[in-house]
Amino acid sequence: MEGLIGKKIGMTQVYDADGKRTCVTVIECGPCPVVQLKTLERDGYVAAQVGFGDQKAKRLAKAQQKHFEKAGVGTKKVLKEFALDEGETLEVGKEVTVSNFDGVKYVDVTGVTKGKGFAGVLKKWGFAGGNMTHGGHSKRRTGGLAARDLPGWIEKGKKMPGDMGDVNRKAMNLEVVAIRPDDNAILVKGSVPGARNGIVIVRKSLKNNAIAAKAKKGAK
Repeated sequence: MEGLIGKKIGMTQVYDADGKRTCVTVIECGPCPVVQLKTLERDGYVAAQVGFGDQKAKRLAKAQQKHFEKAGVGTKKVLKEFALDEGETLEVGKEVTVSNFDGVKYVDVTGVTKGKGFAGVLKKWGFAGGNMTHGGHSKRRTGGLAARDLPGWIEKGKKMPGDMGDVNRKAMNLEVVAIRPDDNAILVKGSVPGARNGIVIVRKSLKNNAIAAKAKKGAK
């Protein structure tokens, strides 16, 4: 399957056989039960809808509760669809584990970044600011906003103060350092978006995995 839903646990470091240290992010990935299957005949595409994270049934609408009851799985916090590999078959109610990434060298991880609240232009956009002298009056101000002549309004896309963070971001081509099925965990090199315990989407990196497979085939 193309990917799985997971939860960011945090960062740590691991050592390889040569004693080299690598900083990794630990992601609890699955197990994700299959809630619904999309077929080419009925839906026009082939995919599997999976769930992650236990949720109290009373917090969901009746229609959502029935959706899980029909699949024979417990209610979940997050639902996500993933494309299936060619020739892959799954059954509704079956759990997909982190072993789904066996043999995968690189992954893309999508998450919601930490919210920073309201921020000025220096913090949000990296503006230089004005002179920090005793008589300066533009130390951390935005500066000029619009043209004096026509058009006298602020142009669309102008960098302004505002909310910072809390947006979807994707970290691409992260190297898979280790997969630990007993802990439902995958260790990836480097950092991923979001705070600890935040929900993330882990997908197989199509480009780099294809390159790695081609290189491996050429080596043989």
